[in-house]
Formats: sequence, structure tokens, C-alpha cells
Amino acid sequence: MDALNLAFFHWIHAGSHPTPWVLSVAVAFALWGSWLAAGIVVVALWRQRADRAYLCIVAAAAGVTSLIAHTIATSLNVPRPFAAGLGQAYIEHASRGSLPSTHAAVMFMVALAFMLRPSLRRIGVPLLALAAATGWARVYVGVHFPLDIVAGLLLGAVVAGAIAIARWLFLFFVPRTGRASADSPATSSLWRHS
Repeated sequence: MDALNLAFFHWIHAGSHPTPWVLSVAVAFALWGSWLAAGIVVVALWRQRADRAYLCIVAAAAGVTSLIAHTIATSLNVPRPFAAGLGQAYIEHASRGSLPSTHAAVMFMVALAFMLRPSLRRIGVPLLALAAATGWARVYVGVHFPLDIVAGLLLGAVVAGAIAIARWLFLFFVPRTGRASADSPATSSLWRHS
């Protein structure tokens, strides 16, 4: 195991005598951070009408990101810290492979996809902070190593980048002739910025 990864884990992890209020905050983020992020996305779907098609694409990409992360974690089968006897788990969790973190991959992908869209950037900033807090919490409660979170961030960034490239290719190759004027509400496209 990488010494730096272990050193960061021991620095972040709650240890055997955690501060009760910090542990409570960490458990809340570890268990509910992803659900809060999903709630923010649902509200954005409801309120950001011009971005609904894009948000549906991001939601589908979140599902794909989850599948990719699970597949990689299953094939690598890196033990979780508590399964390797390196720290106590403060939440119940299966001991299956931990690298990359699916929570981190999906949450960072969604946050970065929001950040790449100017009309959604103000929502993307809190989503990015929530993803980082959830990543910290999952290390603190002993179910992930820091490297798992970093790998999840990288996977999420790759998928968000793929969405950005697909958008650019779509705008580059789809002919602009025959479209209504930019001021017309009929011109809303999957990829158009509002």
C-alpha cells in the first residue's frame, strides 16, 4: 500500500477516540451527502427549464459513471481500510473493493458538469463543495482511503470532460442552417446555453 495514501488516511481518519460532534457531521455527510446532491439536481431540473435536456444527459452520465466505478472497484478489489484492519468503520459498509469511490466519482462528475455550463455554475459550486465534504467524510468514517476519493474525482472529471467534448462536437458538426433565430424559444437544444 502506498505510504503517502496510508499517511493521509491516518491523518484524516477519526481514529479510536473521535470528537463526537465531528463524527456526527462526518457520518451525516458520508451517509446523506449524495442524497443531498441528488436533491439539488432534482430542484435544478425543476427550476432550470432551459437546461433540462442537459441535466437529463448529466443524470444519465451519473448512472454510467456509477457503473464504471463499480466495475473498476470490483476488478481491482482493493480492500477498504476497515477490512484491511487499518481503522474502524463508523458506518456500516460492505467490504467490497474501494478504488475508486463511486460516491466521489458520481458527485464530482455532476458538480463538474454543472461547472462547465455557465447557466448552472452557481449551483455547481455548492455541489463541488458537497462532493469534497462527502469525500472527506467517507475517509474520516473509515470506509475509503484518500486515494479512492482522488481516483473518483479523476473518473468524474473524465466523464464530465467527455460530456463537454461531445457538446463541442455537436455544436461544431451540426449545421446551423435552417434553425430559428437565437431569440426564439423554439431554439432550445440539448446543448445550448441559456
